Amino acid sequence: MSLGWLALARGTLDRVAERRRDEDWVTAAWAGCRVLVVDERGRVPFRLDDRPRLAFVPARRAPIGERVLLGVDEDKNAYFAVIATLPEQEGVEVADLRRIGALLDDVESGMMTHAVAMALWHAAHRHCPRCGALTKTVAAGHVRVCPEDGVEQYPRLDPAVIMLVTDDDDRVLLARGTAWPEGRASVLAGFLEPGESLEQGVVREVYEEVGLRVEDVRYLGSQPWPLPQSLMLGFVCHAPGEQSLRLEASEIAEARWYDRQDLLTATLAGDLVLPGKVSIARQLLEHWYGGELPGSWGLGL
Repeated sequence: MSLGWLALARGTLDRVAERRRDEDWVTAAWAGCRVLVVDERGRVPFRLDDRPRLAFVPARRAPIGERVLLGVDEDKNAYFAVIATLPEQEGVEVADLRRIGALLDDVESGMMTHAVAMALWHAAHRHCPRCGALTKTVAAGHVRVCPEDGVEQYPRLDPAVIMLVTDDDDRVLLARGTAWPEGRASVLAGFLEPGESLEQGVVREVYEEVGLRVEDVRYLGSQPWPLPQSLMLGFVCHAPGEQSLRLEASEIAEARWYDRQDLLTATLAGDLVLPGKVSIARQLLEHWYGGELPGSWGLGL
């Protein structure tokens, strides 16, 4: 089984990666493209009609900034992102991925996720890691190169495992991070370490955070989480037998088991706030639950 819907893994644009170093093609594509402006905080402009829609501008009205080729649609229309201060536009609001990523259509969700990931990467990698020289962009914004030694930097991804843990009674474990407000809870997650497999990372992270030994680790799906540069890899796993929770105090404030009725009751009462629909954590929970869980998916969630 796998996760059927992931908010930030729905992109349908052809990224035309083979064209990125074809400067003549990129120049021609820019001349007639639509541009999504994204700032260094990962925010973009959008309009709210029946649903959020990205607010594009033509190339001739785009602000000065680093350009990133996002791709072409099925009609061969080109789209670029420009990393710059967001211009003021009448009837336009500003939002990040957490706010509107799950509410955009497939094409625009993919474009925004790509644009935000590239904007945050560029903002953090302007200098050569070897000599400190200011790098310049090539390959239509997808590579930064050092003018001193020619070293190329490519966009960075940090793989992170995120896992839904169940027990022998098919209850799910939810935990609250130490920085989270009362009532907020989610499944466990953590970054992969060098030299370990994804499955090993799941086992290690669960034991480190809550002291449980797990088995039957199964992969369900993945989605990008460019806040700033993660790839979330979703798993389910099982904690057998009678095991006591042992919380890592620096990371986990509290954790407890929920059966399906417990979870429904707590969310309906407002005692428990679950992750938003934009996250793979929500999809893992609803996969276990067997349907949609209650909650409002309006702007801001």
